[in-house]
Amino acid sequence: MTGSAVILVTGASRGIGAATVQRLLDKGCRVAGAARSPAPLEAMAAASGDRFWSMTGDVSRGADCRRLVDDTVARFGRLDALVNNAGILGPVARLADAAPEAWEHNLAVNLLGPFHLAQAAIPHLRTSHGRIVTVSSGAAVKAIEGWSAYCVAKAAVTHLTRLLAAEEPVIVSVALRPGVVDTGMQAQIREEGAAAMTSEKTDYFKRLKSDGELLDPAVPARRIAWLALNAARDLSGRFLDYDDPQIADGK
Repeated sequence: MTGSAVILVTGASRGIGAATVQRLLDKGCRVAGAARSPAPLEAMAAASGDRFWSMTGDVSRGADCRRLVDDTVARFGRLDALVNNAGILGPVARLADAAPEAWEHNLAVNLLGPFHLAQAAIPHLRTSHGRIVTVSSGAAVKAIEGWSAYCVAKAAVTHLTRLLAAEEPVIVSVALRPGVVDTGMQAQIREEGAAAMTSEKTDYFKRLKSDGELLDPAVPARRIAWLALNAARDLSGRFLDYDDPQIADGK
């Protein structure tokens, strides 16, 4: 895929999403960045001219998801890849104590958002033989107390990736475990985790920060951008680690 490719990135205002947008812009792509508030994207837009377009949208709403895809295509004339990055952790609570509406909202963001976005994007990605890259988590395959909604949603969206690969053979669909990254989600774990997690697990996440072991968001962003531009058909349906040698070219 050439540098003029058009990529839609959700959760683009900070963390992994912002770093992915910057990586794609550095590669010469045209990027539509979506977030609930576009204000943090203004500096990026000012520096990138007409290659970057910021959009406001809430991926928990199906109508917003469809609009984000439609507006991207209206702006740039095509769509070559969708990066499902927007996500939330909460509620940080054990299942017995979690507020049902908070649990449902987590699934609306982490699972139904990627569903609505993929459904809207599929006709365009069939035409471009494009790609869907979904940011998943190690929590998709590991039960972590206090993260019930997040674990279930990430497991489901990872399997959604496999389903997309089976049903849409001309679209490459990949899920990525980004590693443990220094983002606002990790700050939330450190602040709220003690109420729902064991002390050992809470201390573990605090040590990752204090010992400097969290990844810079630019690390998984390089892999996400590489997958959005280069993932081959034999990767479709795969759940890949950010440091998988098959995507080592994302360095």
